Amino acid sequence: MNRLILFFLLLIATTGTAQIHEIGVFGGGSNFVGDVGETTYINPNEFAFGLVYKWNRSPRHAWRASASFAKITADDDRSKDASRQQRNFDFENTVKEIAVGLEFNFFEFDLHQLEQQFTPYVFLGLAYTQYDGLFYKEPNKPISDASHGTLSVPFALGVKTNLTERLILGFEVAPRYTFADNVDGSFPTNDGLKQLRFGNINSNDWYVFTGFTLTYTFGKKPCFCD
Repeated sequence: MNRLILFFLLLIATTGTAQIHEIGVFGGGSNFVGDVGETTYINPNEFAFGLVYKWNRSPRHAWRASASFAKITADDDRSKDASRQQRNFDFENTVKEIAVGLEFNFFEFDLHQLEQQFTPYVFLGLAYTQYDGLFYKEPNKPISDASHGTLSVPFALGVKTNLTERLILGFEVAPRYTFADNVDGSFPTNDGLKQLRFGNINSNDWYVFTGFTLTYTFGKKPCFCD
């Protein structure tokens, strides 16, 4: 995680100073969707937190980077699927993520303006996710084989408003689609463990962040004009 945070801080340091910047925190919940546990996409059951940075290029869009950490758990007992309930697997893992991408505001959100502003927004980007590879030799006892990494596609739908001239509060639901299927231990990649695979091999794992962002604006205020 320390390396991810260092990369995040270096990314901020290499950006220009001619635009308004935002830096702040994310706090909320996380949940997992895969071959173990429930399949409800918005169902936070563990805590997630992170750092957020935005480089506002106009009142309608900003480049955004984040470093996030979350615990994820899932339990077949909580699933509505009878076959999963009968199998009765559960697991616990952690994800560490660096993400970059573009945030687009549906309405103009001009940080020049002092009056109250509000806008829905969407975010789309690319991320690197680190997690522990798992496998099951016995039910309910997943074993970690090694640290794994995968690319993932983060996207978010949220709303935000300015609390003061410098503070911006947002709320978002942010799913992550990973290019991996072993976050829950259902598809171990080690050749010697292929016989332990289970579940849908054609469906990769998801995890979802749901929560609030609070950012502080700084830097030279630009003129958003031609």
